[in-house]
Amino acid sequence: MTAPADNFDLVILGGGSGGYACAFRAAELGLRVALVEKDKVGGTCLHRGCIPTKALLHAAEVADSARDGAKFGVKTTFESVDMSGVHRYKDGVIGRLYKGLQGLVKSHDITFVEGTGRLSSPSTVTVDDRVLTGKNVVLATGSYAKTLPGVEIGGRIVTSDQALTLEEVPSRVIVLGGGVIGVEFASVFSSFGSEVTIVEALPRLVAAEDEAISKQLERAFKKRKIKALTGAKLASASQEGDEVTVTLESGDTLTADLLLVAVGRGPVTDDLGYAEAGVTIDRGFVITDERCRTGVPGVYAVGDIVPGLQLAHRGFAQGIFVAEDIAGKEPTPIEESGIPRVTYCDPEIASVGLTEAAAREKHGDSTTTYDYNLGGNGKSQILQTQGFVKVVRAGHTGTVVGVHMIGARMGEQVGEAQLIVGWEALPDDVASLIHAHPTQNEALGEAHLALAGKPLHAHA
Repeated sequence: MTAPADNFDLVILGGGSGGYACAFRAAELGLRVALVEKDKVGGTCLHRGCIPTKALLHAAEVADSARDGAKFGVKTTFESVDMSGVHRYKDGVIGRLYKGLQGLVKSHDITFVEGTGRLSSPSTVTVDDRVLTGKNVVLATGSYAKTLPGVEIGGRIVTSDQALTLEEVPSRVIVLGGGVIGVEFASVFSSFGSEVTIVEALPRLVAAEDEAISKQLERAFKKRKIKALTGAKLASASQEGDEVTVTLESGDTLTADLLLVAVGRGPVTDDLGYAEAGVTIDRGFVITDERCRTGVPGVYAVGDIVPGLQLAHRGFAQGIFVAEDIAGKEPTPIEESGIPRVTYCDPEIASVGLTEAAAREKHGDSTTTYDYNLGGNGKSQILQTQGFVKVVRAGHTGTVVGVHMIGARMGEQVGEAQLIVGWEALPDDVASLIHAHPTQNEALGEAHLALAGKPLHAHA
């Protein structure tokens, strides 16, 4: 029999962004919560994903600043990258955040169970010999770095996991995959001094973004001497000695010191008892409705194991939603297209809402857009960055349904962009707001002024 101490309102399997957010919010709402995690609370995002990769990207930005100082009248030189120093910095950031998160687990009075959990029935999670019973169960087991058939990870063929602990900067790197992870690491390696080639099977880089964003990124990467082979499919990859050889279906071959496999992330759902408990699984993903409910009463799923955007803040929001739903708060379902998306390469990409193509499909050919070039933005000129802000409007008189940005620090502008799309603003609504000068935030205001028919530092 299950001991009374192991009966909970909510048992959460997985302590990543979605899992711990669900646990914290449920505890705040007075629910009795057990959180099961086999590794460290914080999951992939904190320990192997968002935080460490963005730390590397900041180190890369510092390297570029040292290299380009003369452009700003500052005499600096770039000697080399000390990877041990980079890792000390990166691990220090992770350590401080992890310590804070551990404190939050304790302060929320959550029962934290360390170990590998398994869904042993629709209402129980088993961790070794311990059985945790919940009125509700939330599956939040996250994702792993995928590879391709025939491409074995090891040695000089790595995923993002191993790339985070490299002891030296490789001279030549092939990045297999031109999505978010691929272009971020390509950007890091290039800034650190590597010769970088991206191999992408799809026709363009960051194919989930608006097509205009992809074109601008490809131009920027070409200027940075990052080579991008799009529409190029892998045939095989092999390594011998200190060299990796990649053969494409076209017959062309590439050689490098390192092959980074960045072909996406797969859901962690195998051998966890999900299907046996009646949960519907499709290609490894857990199928849910808009309220994150599986087909099994009382069993929910959040984060990367649910089809859709694999973003930490999506899982975080879903975790909060589920906690509030279980507590009877009747929260509004999350709109997937309204989730902000940021790719932290150089130049940075930030977007929210529908792409132009998706908007035309939904709202018809009357969809209107405006591209505001950062060349007219004072702060962007100071930062010496290029790019644009693209606003997508439903029809000629409708609301703003998409905002797409590329350029230095554009991720910091996506908060306002989300409010614009989420609150279904008209261009006139945004045009009437005052944007501080000189900021890159003005670019959003200028784009909406132009779309409202009253351009200031732009042509109509």
